Amino acid sequence: MKRFLLVLNVFFLMISASFAQSAADQMVEKIMKEANENSQLERLGHELMDGIGPRLVGTPQMQKANEWAVATYSKWGISAKNEKWGEWRGWERGITHIDLISPRVRSLEGTQLAWSGPTPKKGATGEVIIIPDVADSIAFQKWLPNAKGKFVMISMNQPTGRPDYNWEEFATEESFNKMKEERNALSDAWRERLNKTGYDRRTLPVALEKAGALGIITNYFSQGFGVSKIFSSYTKSIPTLDLMVEDYGLVYRLAENGSHPQIKVVAESKELGTVPTFNTIAEIKGSEKPDEYVMLSAHFDSWDGGSGATDNGTGTLTMMEAMRILKKVYPNPKRTILVGHWGSEEQGLNGSRAYVEDHPEIVANLQALFNQDNGTGRVVNISGQGFLHSYDYLGRWLSAVPREISGQIETSFPGTPGGGGSDYASFVAAGAPAFSLSSLNWSYFNYTWHTNRDTYDKIVFDDVRNNAILTAILVYMACEDPDRTSREKAVLPVNQRTGEPRSWPEQRSPTRKGGN
Repeated sequence: MKRFLLVLNVFFLMISASFAQSAADQMVEKIMKEANENSQLERLGHELMDGIGPRLVGTPQMQKANEWAVATYSKWGISAKNEKWGEWRGWERGITHIDLISPRVRSLEGTQLAWSGPTPKKGATGEVIIIPDVADSIAFQKWLPNAKGKFVMISMNQPTGRPDYNWEEFATEESFNKMKEERNALSDAWRERLNKTGYDRRTLPVALEKAGALGIITNYFSQGFGVSKIFSSYTKSIPTLDLMVEDYGLVYRLAENGSHPQIKVVAESKELGTVPTFNTIAEIKGSEKPDEYVMLSAHFDSWDGGSGATDNGTGTLTMMEAMRILKKVYPNPKRTILVGHWGSEEQGLNGSRAYVEDHPEIVANLQALFNQDNGTGRVVNISGQGFLHSYDYLGRWLSAVPREISGQIETSFPGTPGGGGSDYASFVAAGAPAFSLSSLNWSYFNYTWHTNRDTYDKIVFDDVRNNAILTAILVYMACEDPDRTSREKAVLPVNQRTGEPRSWPEQRSPTRKGGN
């Protein structure tokens, strides 16, 4: 009789497991069908990137984006709100127009940097000069009055406007090495030139502003075709202008060779005082374990030279589309599903850090968080973030993902303890299992990241759709998992000589790159 009951119990366990697997397969099929047949990605991308545009913290456009996200979620029947996390310096960009007017006429491609000061309404016209190569800081102080009424160039002139991968494809090895040696020498010499002024990258523009300069001209060059990096301005009453590498080189050479180039600049911007800043949070309430949470995560803010398409519009679209799909095909999750669209990631993970501090009850009961923030490509890497048993639960969840979605994903377990460069780090630092869905490069760091080229047309929607499907399935599996995820952290081995923690080889799955 006991043997019969044992066999019967095993039979029922097999039936139960088969039913659970069948339910998961059916849900995955529904997710795939909704994502592929009713995708909202292109429409959302147009509304956010083309309609609202860049989302610099403290600007009206950031506020407009927060309101748009709440309204969009509401249309889908998803509860959403904008939650204040702090305050920031309010600023609004206006027109930037830069023209070379002597020794010839040419419209120049460039823009004022974030939080830059404006020109007078009718613009400012003046000669362009290069920061001098002086003997020391005393000599520079004597030179400073020469900046009055001038536009001052403070970046080195690049020896080439071509990206390195262009040189690798077409140049001889000798020519490519020669260019790199020249660029390194110029960089070292320029660094020394700036050091001798007695100022750094932050304080030099301020010193020139106080000396009466009309404006500062920079070129934060990226190793991509005609691309400039967009960063902060440190001047408040005059514009700091970033020129594209081609036009920066043109004006630099004219100044260097005694042609006394003149430019006219119209740069409009407004100071808006101190303004409130928000995270957008949306929720699908759990039906069985409403006080346990699975979270989607992506920062909402961007730099404003382009429209923040791949940093981090694509992460935003991934999470919004995954939420839309889940609401439609999985409206009653076992655990509560949250999504966080964070503010001011670019200035130091400020929105997500504030959320972690303000919501310890959510952090303490977080089953998992999935964050995406490095471009438009397909997810190809998931690390265990140092969580010792992440292999077990992430492996189970990934096993439900169809091979066509997971086939290129490499997993590394347990991964390196600690955080990283995006918002999941705020949660990892608090001990919560948070993971980065890291994607293919698509020339992210040398072409779109923090540049004026980060626009709608750089989005690869097939890859973003892939990521929305992946995210939705992982969230579903995390919600359905009967077990809570372990928070036990791996401990790095200690270097016996120095006593410091050291890195160690990560354990990779021998049977798959991810999925089944």
